[in-house]
Amino acid sequence: MAFNHLRPGQHDALGRISTALMTDLVPMKPRPDSPATVLVRLTEARGRQDRLTHTEHIPERVARWADWPSAIRPEVVAAVRDTGIDQPWTHQAEAAGLALDGSHVVIATGTASGKSLAYLAPVLSGLLDGTEAPNGRGATCLYLSPTKALAADQLRRINELRHAADDGLDRVRAAAYDGDTPFQEREWVRQYASLVLTNPDMLHRGILPAHTRWASFLRALRYVVIDECHTYRGVFGSHVAQVLRRLRRICARYGSAPVFLLASATSAEPGRSAERLTGLPVAEVTDDGSPRGETVFALWEPPLTELHGEQGAPIRRSATAEAADLLTDLVLNRTRTLAFVRSRRGAELLAVIAQERLTEAAGSDTARRVAAYRGGYLPEERRAIERALHSGRLLGLASTSALELGVDVSGLDAVLLAGYPGTRASLWQQAGRAGRGGQGALAILIARDDPLDTYLVHHPDSLFRQPVESTVLDPDNPHVLAPHLCAAAAELPLTGADLDLFGPSTPLLLPQLERRGMLRRREEPGKDPTWYWTRRERAADAVDIRTTGGPPVRVVEADTGRLLGTVDAASAHTAVHTGAVHLHQGRTYLVRELDLDEAVALVVEADPNYSTVARDTTAIRILETDSEVKWGDARLCFGSVEVTNQVVSYLKRRPLTGEILGETKLDLPPRTLRTRAVWWCVTEEQLDAAGILPEELPGAAHAAEHASIGLLPLFATCDRWDIGGVSTPVHPDTGLPTVFVYDGHPGGAGFAERGYQRARDWLGATLAAITACECERGCPSCIQSPKCGNGNDPLDKAGAVRLLSTLLA
Repeated sequence: MAFNHLRPGQHDALGRISTALMTDLVPMKPRPDSPATVLVRLTEARGRQDRLTHTEHIPERVARWADWPSAIRPEVVAAVRDTGIDQPWTHQAEAAGLALDGSHVVIATGTASGKSLAYLAPVLSGLLDGTEAPNGRGATCLYLSPTKALAADQLRRINELRHAADDGLDRVRAAAYDGDTPFQEREWVRQYASLVLTNPDMLHRGILPAHTRWASFLRALRYVVIDECHTYRGVFGSHVAQVLRRLRRICARYGSAPVFLLASATSAEPGRSAERLTGLPVAEVTDDGSPRGETVFALWEPPLTELHGEQGAPIRRSATAEAADLLTDLVLNRTRTLAFVRSRRGAELLAVIAQERLTEAAGSDTARRVAAYRGGYLPEERRAIERALHSGRLLGLASTSALELGVDVSGLDAVLLAGYPGTRASLWQQAGRAGRGGQGALAILIARDDPLDTYLVHHPDSLFRQPVESTVLDPDNPHVLAPHLCAAAAELPLTGADLDLFGPSTPLLLPQLERRGMLRRREEPGKDPTWYWTRRERAADAVDIRTTGGPPVRVVEADTGRLLGTVDAASAHTAVHTGAVHLHQGRTYLVRELDLDEAVALVVEADPNYSTVARDTTAIRILETDSEVKWGDARLCFGSVEVTNQVVSYLKRRPLTGEILGETKLDLPPRTLRTRAVWWCVTEEQLDAAGILPEELPGAAHAAEHASIGLLPLFATCDRWDIGGVSTPVHPDTGLPTVFVYDGHPGGAGFAERGYQRARDWLGATLAAITACECERGCPSCIQSPKCGNGNDPLDKAGAVRLLSTLLA
């Protein structure tokens, strides 16, 4: 049975699961099978034993308890006890004690380890302490989360504690303040709320520019909670780091110095990452005292199909189709399962396939026990699905990463990951959604047809014997820092005392901003110089902290004029070019026209049986080499580059099979990007020694470039779409065969620098991935790239192996 696309109406059918439907379903008692037994049953079904590449058994962990610090208010302890928690785990007590002592602290422990309670206990105690600010307002707390859904879930937990305490916590007035907060409620929040839950976007655009209206709240600010802080990485994380520095500066203006409490998934060097994010010394709590059931973690590789893609390369069965089969079998086994998919469309597609196969195998009643969950649903629809999953009325759910953060899911037996989620931190977050009640759990990572996924399922030590990644961010990126200096000057004039706060690049940027007429310098005898914002418009509106590269492109429905959403300028050429397939809230649109002058993409609703992938060409110029090391005769370098990129065409592909249906030319202007890159060069003598002929060199270098881009996310917290690459037999700036990998963001995002620092491990893994792939001449699992501007031609797999072996020797 083929499932190339969703039929008309299925998007709505999946998205609009009513509460009444959920209530009608009778809970099914899950089977008490062990995770290992369930896995054996899955692999034996349909002769799938050869798809299992590795099984990791993670033993159960027993709980370690402690006492609450004596400074925790008795009202808080009583409220927690009324929710069924008599004692905290050791890491919760440790984090609470550090916070009460005034230390900035990051809690980096596993999924379901109670990080929320670790910071809520000292926060609620602090809000109850009754320390009065000069204006009579009690102590306050600001809670920041990356999503509104997470803030809403946290507000629910706070209210549960308040209600459990009878009247003991009634002085804590918690409220959300985000784009969905009605305007009539916002004034009440500003004046009376003691715990405000918001996000970095609202802090940047809504609170800091209007700090005089928030003066009483900021003056009494005792704690700032930054939840899921590992999500603040790359350019977005760099922006948030500067927003937090602006917050600290405004707080100092009002006489407060809040304690920062951060919660993170397990990560490498969480204290150091938290210090880069906040600009403050941060203590780390990483010794997890929570209990955990046995986990069986399986690595799964779909088989090759008879289909062929570019240059005749074999194509693997898609991870989505494979996950749909496994979800079907698990539901038939009455194993409560969550399947993570990387896209909204993929989540809905997976659910449709599983529903139809369950209908054939067991009837419509069983099929109704599978649903999709993603962004774009109404809150009441999401809550209905969550309740059905908790109660057992739902046995299977296909979800995007919307369930990775913020939603407390318990009672699950298994998790399927349709493709590596990009980082080991996300991998463990998603896998940790099962077994949260202390029972055993099964997790299966299903490899996509991709170099990184293929490498991981054949090199399990890279997942199970390596620490999770450090969070990569670069607050000193001048493209990030400059607009925040303008925003800060608009909030309060900048002074010499602010230079250290915003980082070492600040003294270099201020004269540039003066010359551009954005800041005005004023000097008075005997005083430090000050800088003022010169424009009439709000400085904060000039920067979108979730993107860079100019104003966003509006996506507008052509027939109605309705604004569907926006796409950042840097992605517009590849995401909403004329003819592109665009997804929005589960619906599919075709881009009729991209008007770059008006920054508008006109779209029409459609139901194509294909997806689109843009093709581009890239040239690169070295601006400055910051550092260089010799590897024998070869050289490894890091520095600044200028990249000129032009989207020239797009491919039509079938979503599940990857089959190419055709290519269409595009006429779009080139774009220039100044960013950071890592590159390496080899000599002619090395090529001769490796037996690489001149006619083989372009394909060998091109293949090595593709594979290295695919593997860099294993060493830097990024996605392959965050980075780009160029390879050339002779580059004019080096005079040698050179391979570049660069950050796809203005000024860089720290990814190429991490590649430079981990180059031997990174390129060694690249060589291993190419060598281990079972194809003969190259395929999407090793050296082919889905975004190659040259149609994956030329590529030379054997030449790439010899080239990388020579480099690493």
